[in-house]
Parts: sequence; C-alpha cells; structure tokens
Amino acid sequence: MEGLGEMGLVFLAAFVFFIIVIIAKGIIVVKQAQVMIIERFGKYLEVLQPGINWIIPLMDKPHLMEWRNSREYVDGTGRTRSMPYMEMRDTIDMRETVYDFPRQSVITKDNVGIEINALLYFQITDPLKAAYQVESLPTAIEKLTQTTLRNIIGEMDLDQTLTSREIINGKLQVILDDASNKWGVKVNRVELQDIIPPAAIREAMEKQMKAERDRRAMVTEAEGTKTAQILKAEAVRESEIKKAEGMKQAAILQAEGVAEAKIKVANAEAESVKIVAGTVAQSSNPASYMISLKYIEALTKMTEGKDNKVIYMPYEASNVLGAVAAIKDLTGGAAAVTGK
Repeated sequence: MEGLGEMGLVFLAAFVFFIIVIIAKGIIVVKQAQVMIIERFGKYLEVLQPGINWIIPLMDKPHLMEWRNSREYVDGTGRTRSMPYMEMRDTIDMRETVYDFPRQSVITKDNVGIEINALLYFQITDPLKAAYQVESLPTAIEKLTQTTLRNIIGEMDLDQTLTSREIINGKLQVILDDASNKWGVKVNRVELQDIIPPAAIREAMEKQMKAERDRRAMVTEAEGTKTAQILKAEAVRESEIKKAEGMKQAAILQAEGVAEAKIKVANAEAESVKIVAGTVAQSSNPASYMISLKYIEALTKMTEGKDNKVIYMPYEASNVLGAVAAIKDLTGGAAAVTGK
C-alpha cells in the first residue's frame, strides 16, 4: 500500500508537470506589429494578434513562412556588403519591409548590357493571402521585380535609362503593386540604386563628358572675351561722346565769351561816340570827326615798319584833311600831315 501510495504521488507529480508544460506550451506571446497564423491539424484556425494568446499544444501549430533576411560581411577589398539568405518564421511582420535585391544584368533597347540593383519597399496588408496565395513570398516578389525591370529597360535605350530613373521607379511601383495585390502586399516605393554600363561604354561616356566640358569652357571663354570687347568698345564710344560734348560745350562757351566781349566793346565804343559826339557837335560834324580818327589810325598802321617809304593817300583826301583841320580847331593844337 505504501508502494502504491508512492507510485500515485509520482504519477500525480508527473501529471501536474505535464499539465504545466502543456499550459506553458499553449501560451503564445505575439509582439507588436506582428501576427501569427495558427493551424489545427494543418488547417487554418485563426490569426493571433499582438499580446498573450492561448493555443492547444499538439493540436495547434503556427504556420511557418519563408522570409528573406540579410547579413553583412566584409569582402576581399575591405568593403562591407550585404548577403541575403532565407529563414523560416512563425510570425508575420506587418511593418514596411525593405528588400535590397542583388545586381542583375539587363539589356537595353539598343542592345547594351547593363547591371542594375533595386530597393523595394513593401508592406503586408493581408497575412492570410501572404501565407496561402503564394508559396514563397520573398522569392515571388524578387522574381517579379527582376522580370518587370527587364521588360521596362528593354523598351528604353541606354541614354533614356541613365536619365529616367524616376520614370523607371514609377513604372516599377505601379506594375509590382498591381501584381502583388493578390498576395496581400502593398508596394509603396521602388528605388534604383546603381545603373552600371559596361567598362567600354563608361570610358566613352567619360570622354564625351570631358569633351563637352572642354567645349563649354571654350564657349564661356569666348563669350567672356566678346563681352569684354563689347564693353571696351562701349567705353571708348562713351569717352569720345563725352569728349565731343566737352569740346562742343567749350566752343559754345568760347563763342558766347567772344560775342559778349564784342558786345561790351561795341557798347563801349557806342558810349564813347556818344560822349565825343556830344562834345564835337558844338563845333564840327561828328561823322567827319570819327572818319578822320579811323583814317589816322589806318595811316599809322600803314607807316609802321622801317621799310615803309611810301604813303598812299585816297583820291578824296581833301575831305579827310578838312576833318583833320576840324580836329585842330577843336583841340586848339597844330596838325601837320606830310606826304611823299
């Protein structure tokens, strides 16, 4: 009886331990932004939400999904690279996921082989479709991206491919989002990281770019020389215009000065004539007086110089001499005129 009692205690302890293990196995904790698909005897049962959940062990099991992951490593050149690998997970991440696809060779419309690698940003919106509508979701997305990229690049030549990244990204995003919708996936964005043409094409492009830079430099230098010559010519023209305007203004001022001087001289002579006329009018003819003075001044200029031996007298010199006599009478002096 005592042996039977001990066996009962052992059996009871084992049963309790089994129950505890069963309960522990049945408690499932799902992290935030993740879900878990539960199958009972291989058939879909429910989707566990974040938090503490309970399942029946041995009957209920999580559905395993293939998931693409990557690890970093250092290659022979010392550069850090990313190597993708596949793993099985019992949870589905509902956050946006980034796939960095390896480089692939594609051929452009003008038969140039280039290498392209792309980044894909997508998010699972329906975990049931992602689990049951496709065998391997990462592989399906990768192959769909590669084939779609080949089709798009095949419709473009090399120059278009190198200058139309935004167009390629937009086309990829639309096509991938539409095709992956039945898998419960939303493609948010696609980015092309590198577009690498062959070495010969790169060398030719570098030469073309260098030639284009040299051409632009020569054009810029020629335009600078042209502008400098134009500015220099405009400066010379402005200088000549200013100089001509200065000379014109000086000539105008000089002419105005000469005219003003002549006016003042004429006014002075007119004033002197008035004074003389007022004095002479009492005893003689003022006009004769003035003519006589001018005549005497002319005779003085004619007799200047040591070689002047002849004095020319006008035909009607008697009138002039009469005027001189009038001056004599006026001034009260004696005047003698001698001619040879």
